[in-house]
Amino acid sequence: MNLSDAFKSIIKPHETDKLLPLTTTFGETLSPDNVLPEYPRPQMRRDSFLSLNGHWDYAITDTTDFPSKYDGKILVPFSPECTLSEVNRQLQPSEFLWYRTFLPSIGQSSSRDTRFILHFDAVDYRAEVYLNGRHIASHKGGYLPFQIDITDFLKADKNELTVMVQDTTDLESQARGKQSLHRGGIFYTAQSGIWQSVWLEQVPSSHLESIWFETDYDARRVTAHITAVTGAELPTLSLSVFENKTEIVSQSLALTAPHTSLHTPVSEGNEMRTLSASLSFTLPEDAFHGWSPEDPFLYNVNLAFGKDVIQSYFAMRIFTIEKPSDGAKNIPVFCLNHKPYFLMGVLDQGYWPDGLYTAPSDEALIYDITVMKSMGFNMLRKHIKVERARWYYHCDRLGMIVCQDMVNGGSCYHMPVISYLPTLFPKLSSRLKDSHYAMLSRKDEAARVQWEKECVETIEHLKFFPSIAIWVPFNEGWGQFDTVRITNLIREKDPSRLIDSASGWFDQNCGDFISVHNYFRPLSVPVKEWNTRAFFLSEYGGFACHIKEHSSVNRIFGYKRYDSLDDFRRAYHELIENSLLPLKEQGLSGAVFTQLSDVEEEVNGLLTYDRKVNKLA
Repeated sequence: MNLSDAFKSIIKPHETDKLLPLTTTFGETLSPDNVLPEYPRPQMRRDSFLSLNGHWDYAITDTTDFPSKYDGKILVPFSPECTLSEVNRQLQPSEFLWYRTFLPSIGQSSSRDTRFILHFDAVDYRAEVYLNGRHIASHKGGYLPFQIDITDFLKADKNELTVMVQDTTDLESQARGKQSLHRGGIFYTAQSGIWQSVWLEQVPSSHLESIWFETDYDARRVTAHITAVTGAELPTLSLSVFENKTEIVSQSLALTAPHTSLHTPVSEGNEMRTLSASLSFTLPEDAFHGWSPEDPFLYNVNLAFGKDVIQSYFAMRIFTIEKPSDGAKNIPVFCLNHKPYFLMGVLDQGYWPDGLYTAPSDEALIYDITVMKSMGFNMLRKHIKVERARWYYHCDRLGMIVCQDMVNGGSCYHMPVISYLPTLFPKLSSRLKDSHYAMLSRKDEAARVQWEKECVETIEHLKFFPSIAIWVPFNEGWGQFDTVRITNLIREKDPSRLIDSASGWFDQNCGDFISVHNYFRPLSVPVKEWNTRAFFLSEYGGFACHIKEHSSVNRIFGYKRYDSLDDFRRAYHELIENSLLPLKEQGLSGAVFTQLSDVEEEVNGLLTYDRKVNKLA
């Protein structure tokens, strides 16, 4: 497919074929009575939790009034637009999606020393939560978790949980990634509502709320940052670190009033406080292990805060841009643990034909990671989507570096500016300043503020996971604004990771990479004076090969088309061996092949959309 044909596929997304039914083996074996049963938050595990995944009542209405009756059952946490939800209906921007379920009786388990925390791991986009008809929480943002202490709203017997959702998708400027109400080309079916696990946990009144580990690879030093909720008493915080099964560190910290950061009354006559504290320790040299994709070593951690006990983990690694002292050229490159490390990456959209944003099972997440590792990739670029926590955990333990995009948003996609200009005239596009908000779909000030809030929250949510090496705030200019300031903000929130400030084009001379997308020209490294930034080919490839029995559409999109698997394989290997890998000697730090799997009309995956055919096998 030539450049003109590719543009036509993008610019007329409404001229598409109807999606054909397509399932994965993971969806085919899904049991509605046992949906995503694994503990949803592997970075902070307790011994027990109650999954609320399964069949809920649902209704779609045109008002914010509680529905007089429900339309049927929906399988949570699958969105109503996907087949696994058993609904198969697109939520429209003017409609409201209602969910209802009943929580199990708490009986005598409730006491002054017990709190019940309700977790929603992701709801797209705006959610209003009610318990027994009483409004208890609001949340805006489709990709991040939120929690509610529901203890004081519970009845001893039956409790009715209701959630109302509205999602305007691309009619407004909200962060939405590749979702579109008019899918086609590079945009895919929009999904709405609950799309990650809903769960309940019972915790002591004094309990840990969050934890992350700040690691200093060079000093062999680790600082555990915790937040906790407590009443009048201040329990001791204790920590044990294990190398395999051998305890190598044991420390305790008696919290005192100065650790208190916020007073939050959560019930009448029972003032609870949110505390923050840090506990630092040095790893013994004989027990030190660096993390890498080849040796993804994780230290296990047990923490206790009074009666509350959790399990966690961390890894020792450092990501830097350095000029190797033994290199023939004075060129900065990506380094892992101070050694040059070539990022052999693949673009990962995180879409599934039967679950859309929601992978049908934990095994499905593991499959994508392990198959890419077996094909020689050591990095996944999670493309303008925040995945559920278990995906990052599997990258940590299996050894897969992550390049994490923020979720794009903004007004309509201005094709002439965002796609035609940089593709046809790359030198001219490099002069475009991102202060032209309207040109880059960022005229709405309130939307810019909301995106920035979600950007910070994404970092706070994901910075725990050691496999994440790179943050990508903006992709191909869509919704890009104030890049220098946003880069500095991200650096302030997480100085331990690198930043690809503007992936593709519209570089603003900041961040850690000169980042280029190249689908139509011979691959190359620019001949220029290098400074402190490394060169990153953050997208290339896009080879399309349509496998009819394993595709959800007949109309296809891709940048180069191959009619047989033999031709596809030959072209892929020639591109990698003859065009890409020789560029390492010229200073290329990493490259991201498009893409892991087909997605609807995009049939440029290494796997088919249903994950049943590996095109390189």
